[in-house]
Formats: sequence, structure tokens, C-alpha cells
Amino acid sequence: MFVGKIRKYIAEKQLFAPSDKILVALSGGADSVALLRVLRCLGYECVCAHCNFRLRREESDRDEAFVRALCREQDVPLYVTHFDTAVYARRNKLSIEMAARELRYEWFEQIRRETGARVTAVAHHRDDSVETFLLNMVRGTGINGLKGIAPVNGRVVRPLLAVGRKEILDYLASLEQPYVTDRTNLEDVYARNKVRLNVLPMLREINPAADENIAETAGRLTEVAEIYRHAIDEACRRVTDGEGRIHIARLQKEVSPQCVLFELLHPKGFNAAQLKDIYRSLSHESGRLFYSDSFVLLRDREYLVLRLRNKAEGKMPVLHQSLQPRDAGFVIPRDKCMACLDADKVKEPLTLRKWQSGDRFVPFGMKGFKSVRDYLRDHKFSLFEKENQYVVCVGNEIVWLVNERPDGRFCVSDDTRTVLLLSVSAEE
Repeated sequence: MFVGKIRKYIAEKQLFAPSDKILVALSGGADSVALLRVLRCLGYECVCAHCNFRLRREESDRDEAFVRALCREQDVPLYVTHFDTAVYARRNKLSIEMAARELRYEWFEQIRRETGARVTAVAHHRDDSVETFLLNMVRGTGINGLKGIAPVNGRVVRPLLAVGRKEILDYLASLEQPYVTDRTNLEDVYARNKVRLNVLPMLREINPAADENIAETAGRLTEVAEIYRHAIDEACRRVTDGEGRIHIARLQKEVSPQCVLFELLHPKGFNAAQLKDIYRSLSHESGRLFYSDSFVLLRDREYLVLRLRNKAEGKMPVLHQSLQPRDAGFVIPRDKCMACLDADKVKEPLTLRKWQSGDRFVPFGMKGFKSVRDYLRDHKFSLFEKENQYVVCVGNEIVWLVNERPDGRFCVSDDTRTVLLLSVSAEE
């Protein structure tokens, strides 16, 4: 029955073909040993890969010795590597668990390519998927976090998701196949172990079929997630204007604005509590800032504006100047990114700087002075845009609000003989 379940699951999920070579991630524990034995029973050509993470001293060496003996017995090629996991974790500022994960999957992919294996099979089973479902639910997640563990992730496949831990142990017992036990799996120090050792047994007391029911729910949510993903992608496209700009009015017209906000901002590191605050801010005055570890979000007038946090100030742009005779064929370009001034009115060298409080100029087409602050406010510049606004000056006088409007006092007129053309570009 166990073998039949695995055969059916492999075919149903199209994990690999009968003729494919399979790289089996073999730790020596019950799950990976059962994976190797069932794939061999089904006639697949297997090669194995074992990682010694040097975390459990004698136990790590014991596991390696067991795996070597098992592969000799099963006549399966074996590849072994040793990692200094603790050093890698410190160097990359990772937890031991995440460091081990990165190291093993990178190495598995290397061995898969070298051996010509079609996929790497790992031994996650139904109980692992249930634990992931419960952990994600407790920590807070969207629909994708409630799908459990995926049967396929790139070149990594999980043929044992159709069975639970008890079925695996019964299968090994029927084969009289020994395996090794990692004692850390029996300690409720880690969150996953707490769920495995404490939470799931209590749920089984309420309903002996708790594992199966949760797994079935996760499976249904996987299908629902496909529909949700299609709808949410469309909604995200409707409410965004370019990179990092969410149109507030359009967002509020969506069926579930909070869901759209979650999908747009949760990947940027904003947590559930922050997302509630951001949503509430849509009905209040603009100007509020929200921070994740990597991003800052501005609640502006019409938009939520997102940018990298602690982003280094952009390099000073370069001011370009050129002179051109004012002849009958000259036409002033209709381009905000270029200023045309009367060269004879510019008596001193030009300087380029960011605008400052108190700056004012005479915007072309208007009469009288206007402060730069009021101009930017009236033209609905966001806080981020204001921070990055430059002016070109002659002495203390502004001649051009860069990429916006020149000062009318310095513009080309009927009496102009030579045109001074200005533009700016990012520093190369």
C-alpha cells in the first residue's frame, strides 16, 4: 500500500519519469531511508548525496558511516561532503538552520548536474507539510503560506508528501530496515519541534484524522491560491503607477484593498500590524512614514510611495551647458528637461545644488516671485521628490528649477542673441 501510494503520487504530480535518474538527499534518518528504499523498489535509478554538517560531533559521523554502509548494501553511488556550518552561519549572519539549508541545496544542485540526475528528491512528508501549515498560520501569513510544502520547487521534488510519518515507520519496519535518529528532533527547543511533539498530538486527541484533514485543506488552498494569484496580480497592476507607487484612490476601489496591500508590501518586509496602520492611514492626512527593515513607505497625497530605506543619497547630477546663436530657425524645445536662457543675462558662473528653505524664483509664465516650497507643494511633489529636487543658480538667483521650469527673468526673449542651453544628467 505504501509503495502504491508513492507510485500514484509521483504520476499524479508528474514529479519525474520512469527513465529518469534521481538524486536522493540521504541523511540516514527514517524519512530519507524510506525515500531511497521505495524509489529503488519502484525501479528508479538513484544516486545519493549526504551532508555532514559537523553540528552533532559523534552523531554526525555516525550518520555518515550509516549512510555509506546503506549505499554499499543497496549498490547505490554516494556523494558525501562536509560543511563547517557554524562558521558559514556566523559569516553570513544566518541561523544554523538557514545556513544548513543554503549549504545543502546549493551542493545538491551541483551534484545533480554532475551526475546527470533529472531531479533532487528530498524526504519531506505529509506531517512536515502540516507542521509548516500550522507554523505559518501562527506566525501570520497570506494564502501562499497555508499551502503547506510544494511537491515541486524547481529541480527539487518531494515524493513522500502523500504519506505521514507513521506510514513511513511502518514501511521501514516491514522491510526490517534500520535508520538513525537525530536526538535534536526529540527536543522541543525549536518551534517546529514544539508543533511536532506537543501541538499535533493534542490535535489528534480532538480528531485522530487531524493530520489528513489539515493536509487536505492545504491541498484545496493550493488550488484556491492559483485563482487568488491571478486576481491579485490583476489588482496589483491596476493600482500601481510605475515602480514603488500605489495609487490610493484606485486601491480603495478594489474589492479587498487590504489583501492588495498585503501582497504589494508584505514581500518588502512590512508586518501585519504595520499593514493595518498603513491601511488606516489612507483615510487620514498625508505625510506619514512607515518603515520595514529595508524599505520606507510614504503616505503621500494621492500615492503610497515606496523606496529603499537608508538609500544612499544619489550622486550629484552633472550640469551640461552649451551656447547656440539665436537665429531665425531656432525653436525653443518643448522639454522640461532642458532650459533655454538668454546667455547675456547670465553674468556669473552657474552652480547646481539642491533647493533650500527660503529659495524663491519667478516661474516662467507667471508674474512675481514664488517660493520653491510652494511651487513643489502646489504641483503635488511627494516628500521623496522634494528631497531630490535641484536648482541651477547664478549667484544667489535661481535660473532654473531643474526639469520643471526656468525663471522668467532669464528666459529667451525677442532681444536674445545667444541662447544658453542647460540640461542635467546622472553622473557617469
